[in-house]
Amino acid sequence: MIIVPVFLLGGAELALRIAGYGYRTSIFKPMQIGGKAFLVNNDDFSLRFFPPQVARFPGPIRMEPHKAPGTYRIFILGESAAMGDPDPSYGAGRYLDALLSARFPHTHFEIINLGITAINSNVILPIARECAAREGDLWIIYMGNNEMVGPFGAATVFGAQAPPLPLIRLNLAIQQARLGQLLTAFLRYLRKPGAGTMSWGGMEMFIGHELAPDDSRKSAVYRNFSKNLDDIVAAGLRGGAKILLNTVAVNLKDCDPFASLTDSNLPGADQARFNQLYVDGVSSENSGKYAEAIQNFENAAELDAKVAELQFRLGKCLLALTNFAEAQSHFKMACDYDALPFRADSQINGIIRDEKERASNTNLIFSDTAAAIAASVRDGIPGAETFYEHVHFNFDGNYRLARVWAGKIIEILPSTILKNAGTNNWASQAACEQRLGLSDWNRGLVMESVIQRMEKPPLNHQVGNDERVQDLTRGIDLLANRLTPDAAKRSAANFERAVAQWPDDYYLHGNFALFLKSTGDVPGAVREWKRVCDLIPQDSFSCFQLARAMESEGDTADAESCLRRALRLRPGMTDAWVELGNVLTSEKESQSALEAYQRARQERPQDPQIYVLTGKALALLNRHAEAIESYREAIQFDPSDWEAHYNLAGELDASGQDAAALLEFGHAVELNPKYSRVHFNYGVVLARAGRFDEARREFQETLQLEPDYQNAVDGLAKIRILEERAKH
Repeated sequence: MIIVPVFLLGGAELALRIAGYGYRTSIFKPMQIGGKAFLVNNDDFSLRFFPPQVARFPGPIRMEPHKAPGTYRIFILGESAAMGDPDPSYGAGRYLDALLSARFPHTHFEIINLGITAINSNVILPIARECAAREGDLWIIYMGNNEMVGPFGAATVFGAQAPPLPLIRLNLAIQQARLGQLLTAFLRYLRKPGAGTMSWGGMEMFIGHELAPDDSRKSAVYRNFSKNLDDIVAAGLRGGAKILLNTVAVNLKDCDPFASLTDSNLPGADQARFNQLYVDGVSSENSGKYAEAIQNFENAAELDAKVAELQFRLGKCLLALTNFAEAQSHFKMACDYDALPFRADSQINGIIRDEKERASNTNLIFSDTAAAIAASVRDGIPGAETFYEHVHFNFDGNYRLARVWAGKIIEILPSTILKNAGTNNWASQAACEQRLGLSDWNRGLVMESVIQRMEKPPLNHQVGNDERVQDLTRGIDLLANRLTPDAAKRSAANFERAVAQWPDDYYLHGNFALFLKSTGDVPGAVREWKRVCDLIPQDSFSCFQLARAMESEGDTADAESCLRRALRLRPGMTDAWVELGNVLTSEKESQSALEAYQRARQERPQDPQIYVLTGKALALLNRHAEAIESYREAIQFDPSDWEAHYNLAGELDASGQDAAALLEFGHAVELNPKYSRVHFNYGVVLARAGRFDEARREFQETLQLEPDYQNAVDGLAKIRILEERAKH
């Protein structure tokens, strides 16, 4: 009864492994690079925690299996904030590397950042257990923002919500076997239609998964977090590492709650009174009558105190009256009651603070980093001076976080390192940024990526989001004034010095490549991306970037080769499928391009731009009816996509559907009035319909935007001829 089932299961497991089914579940995998053995990141690691379409990936890792003599190895464990999102090459771990290397130039500090976007303690625990065998001298644990929204959280979209911890661990243990992976894939296949079409949508994915402040599932998550934290710390201590455990800093002052829920059990009369008090408070706040607003908000709080937006507005009013301590208290409550909990709350930080007593080990060093970051700002309440949005540090914030870590680390470094210090001072932020290759061009690229993020839900729905976007835009405009040829020469020289001193720093080479491409030196960018690919050949993103640089040089054959290599490394890399389709289109391989776009659409089925590209490929293959349908699907996903309307109009015009074409050209002109050809083609269809006055306006607008466009001149002449004929 026991032996036969075990034998059958073992045989099935062996057969699946021989057949190549399934994936490696470890965070590290071995690789030979330049004839030398290394451990690198395993992109399949997160498949136990996320559906394949939304799997998150560790950053590039390159680590010798055994620590070299004279090396001090530091692991950073955490989520996207620890990773350094939006750009890990300028995250706190990188600033820390610059700080330690400058102060202790005779010691090699090897900082291995294992942060991953969207993960939480359920994912970090298996990472920690692997790190325990990897000769780490120090672990930096900075986690807690994703406990509610990450895998097995109370508001997660990735699977079961807040199950008991034993079930979580059983689930993860089962998936270590290929049979378990097969079972998981089968269960996902059996789910309701549409479940398999999920694609990564960032924070927007969580809209509709709001949590009430007293939701019982939150208590389960706090218990799971506490136990996971215990086990993570224990794993590090058993592995012989010292552990720097941090509370988590979040944007309290300049991050409105993402969602607020009112008490559904409040009697109708009380609800009506709450609403009136709240409206009156907002009106007083907007008029600058802060004391009056506070009174209204406090009266409303007596009826329903757990409305996150109410507490946030109270904090804002108190801050305006310079009552910083009270303001901070209400900002914290606003974070605690946020119904879309993307930030570590007071209870998460309380559990972290308690861990020092629970573990009771001198090798566990506690840092109240949340308090330290708060103390570093004028009013003691962290906001936009530290964070881009809710939890991700800006350049200044990452430097200050690294300084907090460095201040703790220097207290525990071995005397052999301390006595060989090159200086007694920490490097300035400017010096660190010079070491990391943070030119004004690179700085602008990061800020532009943050603006793109802020233009999407739920960030774009926050009350103060427009102001944050405007601040970033002004910052980019100020940078633009400094992007001179002389500045480019200085930055290029700094990059050259840095890569000469740190030739194996693949982040530095990547930043150099971005700088070179931004300043027009595409061959130089290709050279640097090739160097990155040599250093971290497992990294699909570097292959993708190299391909894009090659493509902009006109080298489509090598670009195609690099894109296919990137897709072998990460088959679900949607952007690489899209870029491959673009390259194949330029090579007149329309059928192959269509297949690439269709694969991209499988990976990201709600991206309207992929439907537009698919429509273009279908049109080139003379499959016009399908092209029309693809453009219509793009418009369903994004009615404001002018290109979809424009291309649809062209297809409708070619198929003789004049009325429908007129309508779509009209939409395209309204959505993108700065594109001359939209006006011209609209004018052509209007003229054909006999609407000469309107057509004339469109041709004239075309010439305003593109004065030398002869077809528009000819169009105006034809209208005059047609009008003359009509008169006679």
